[in-house]
Amino acid sequence: MPLPPEFEKSLWEAADQLWTNTSLKPSEYSAPVLALIFLRYADQRFAEAQKELEKKSRRRGSMGKDEYHALHVVYLPDEARYDTLLQLPEGADIGKAVNAAMKAIEDHNDDLKGALPRAYGRFEARTLKELLKTFGTIPRDVQGDVFGRIYEYFLGNFAPQTLQKGGEFFTPYSVVRLIVEIIEPFHGRIYDPACGSGGMFVQSANFVAEHRKRPAEELSVCGVEKMEDTLRLAKINLAVHGLSGDIKEANSYYEDPHQATGKFDFVMANPPFNQNAVDKDRIKDDKKRYPFGMPIADNANYLWIQLFYSALSSKGRAGFVMANSAGDARGSELEIRKKLLATGTVDVIVSMSANLFYTVTLPATLWFLDRGKASGDRKDKVLFIDARQQFVQVDRAHREMTPEQVEFLGNIVRIFRGEEPENRHGSAKLTKQHFPKGKYADVAGLCKAATLKQIEAQGWSLNPGRYVGVTEREDDGVDFKERLGELNEQLETLNAEARELEERISQNAAELLEMGR
Repeated sequence: MPLPPEFEKSLWEAADQLWTNTSLKPSEYSAPVLALIFLRYADQRFAEAQKELEKKSRRRGSMGKDEYHALHVVYLPDEARYDTLLQLPEGADIGKAVNAAMKAIEDHNDDLKGALPRAYGRFEARTLKELLKTFGTIPRDVQGDVFGRIYEYFLGNFAPQTLQKGGEFFTPYSVVRLIVEIIEPFHGRIYDPACGSGGMFVQSANFVAEHRKRPAEELSVCGVEKMEDTLRLAKINLAVHGLSGDIKEANSYYEDPHQATGKFDFVMANPPFNQNAVDKDRIKDDKKRYPFGMPIADNANYLWIQLFYSALSSKGRAGFVMANSAGDARGSELEIRKKLLATGTVDVIVSMSANLFYTVTLPATLWFLDRGKASGDRKDKVLFIDARQQFVQVDRAHREMTPEQVEFLGNIVRIFRGEEPENRHGSAKLTKQHFPKGKYADVAGLCKAATLKQIEAQGWSLNPGRYVGVTEREDDGVDFKERLGELNEQLETLNAEARELEERISQNAAELLEMGR
């Protein structure tokens, strides 16, 4: 059976309400809650596998962990079963029991070593019991990747509460999904050297599953994450989606634990923007990973770009998030960009709307590389897409792209490559509207296939706005002078109200100061 409508939301509201009655910080609450969702998932998969194995074996109840691991299932000893915890008697030390369950899971499953939290002793027994009951309401007969959806929903809701300025462990679903739509990771090795909570891997698996294949058999995932807490989130995220992967704790600027050069079919990442203070003296002689040289500017954007490029196999594709400023960067960064363009691997550049990310309000750009394109007829072309109008407003401060919009943007690239467009998410109408003949053609304000000569004429800029132009708009019949006058009148009213508020604040502050004397 499918989940009831808005079931994830009701679970979140229940868990969030419990948090408001605790003294825990969001960062102290989030990881243990996510791990309980994982445990509920692992218990259901274990129960299903147990039935399957018992049908095949006469040794009822005596199967070991190897049999479960062969089915890509997390092995759970009795003390880690969800019902064991849920049925603990009144007065039992639930925090201690859950901590012991998490340790037991790690002891029996090498992929999860060091991933699960042991902070349940900080929870009040009543809160922990209610959380177990809340996640226990997830139906036993749900179909599809239900627990993955619930985990992602919670991860996305925790993100605004727990993220710190300058770092981000969560890339919004719609952004990741667009990267996946364009690089099309059907089969092969995937690498993310700044993997955060592992969202790139999860959406790649979802993409494969949508095309009726088994992700665990089609994809091999490798990642690097320098923050230990975030590394734990990634391991749990993979596990709750039924995936296994090799994620190492390291700093990708200086360390290469996967020996990544030329190794991967797909590279996906959302690296930190405009990071400074990288010690270039430690990496300046690493010509394999940084083949185009060191940027003089104290900015790591063009170090990341080279790491992504160098990790690709001869026909590999990369998709990554990049600061808008990187497309027009001058000086040494311009020289690196020219070298990159000369390889013929720059494939697609997509400008995104503002407010799609939790910690960055400015718009970002998606870059796509394709090493296989360098030997084809698109070698000297780059497809620029302006997707700044492709969004829906979630709340005052946040936007997202709908599945239809994401698929439509992916279809632009598919049509450009000569592939068939898809319609799994209802994008046929949008696609037909802009490409009525099913063949690629530049669309003013939306997309432009530019040659390297045209890019050179624009100072080697990779800013889509330089190429796609603007959409022609019909006259809406509104008199410009009249409308400008109305807006000016509204502005004057707002300014007057602002001055009045300033006076009130000043007056109240003066009164408070007087009272304090």
